[in-house]
This record gives sequence, structure tokens and C-alpha cells, in this order.
Amino acid sequence: MKSIKSMPAHARKVFTGEIFEVWQWDQELYDGTTAIFERLRRPDTVVVLPIAEQSVVVVEEQQPDTDLFLSIPSGRLEEGEDPLEGAKRELKEETGYESADWQLLKTVRPVSKIEWNVYVYLARGCIKTSEQNLDAGEKISVKQYSFDDFVELAQSDAFRATEITDMVLRARLAPEGIAALRAEFFKE
Repeated sequence: MKSIKSMPAHARKVFTGEIFEVWQWDQELYDGTTAIFERLRRPDTVVVLPIAEQSVVVVEEQQPDTDLFLSIPSGRLEEGEDPLEGAKRELKEETGYESADWQLLKTVRPVSKIEWNVYVYLARGCIKTSEQNLDAGEKISVKQYSFDDFVELAQSDAFRATEITDMVLRARLAPEGIAALRAEFFKE
């Protein structure tokens, strides 16, 4: 399957919000006519799957416009920020943990009509080095789950990190998939 194309050079920005931009362009259709196409653009995101003390670190989070949910540390990249540096920053801000063992698991573009990449990192050997440094719009508490409990959590409606849920569900479908996932998490 081909990857999603970027916006054409002749696209024009028609709206700028706090997070999203709206872009439009004239697109030639297969019958030779044209139509206005539209796409959103937003800052890329990092998602960090932290491993500490043979456990998976999970955040219980609430923001002013959400109910309480369970997830893993994540957030937007700052302008010009390298994805790995952003992942390290988000992990430390949201949990107070740091890691010296990072692995990029995958990069996904979750929605075809939004120019937006999500970088999913695994951070092994996490240790707590500081207190959290949360944004004013975040309430986050840090939890640790055993691998087996995390696999169950990642499949539940209470968990909100679709990139990780997808990875767990795919592992469950493959023979030895969960064992391979455990080995990757803990370098077994």
C-alpha cells in the first residue's frame, strides 16, 4: 500500500488555530474536473512506552476537557524539536522518569486527512530522577503495571493510546506474539 501523499505545493492555509491549521487546494479528479480538497496539519506527537523495574509505567490523566483516562506519556513536539528529544522531555515532564535505553518502535500517520506523525518509543530501564513538571492543563498520576496486567489494560476501554492497543492486539494474533512483545519490552 502506498503512503499518504503530502499536500501539494500550491495548497493554501485558510485557518490557523492553537493546534490545527486548515489547508485547501484545487485537485484534479479522474474525470478531468477539479474539486477543492482540504487537509488539517498539526504538530507531530511522541508516545512513550516506559519500562521500569520489570513493570510498564502508565499515566492516569485528566485534562480540562476530558474525563479521567489511562494512557502512557505523550505529547506534541515543540517547533523544530527532534522526536527522540521530545519523547525524553515528555517522559520526564509527565512522570519524572528518565531512560538511557530508547528504541523507536514505529512512526504512524493515524489519519489520512491530517498531516501528523506519531512517533512511538520504547524507553527501557526508566528511573525516577525528578518530580513531575506538568502543564497547567494536566493532572497526571503515575502507575506501574505488570506486563500481563498491562496487556489486559491496553485492550480495555479505559486505556487511551491506540498505537499501543494496536500493537498488543496484533501480538495476540500471532503465535508467540505476546511472548515476543514481553521479550522486546524487557530485553529477555
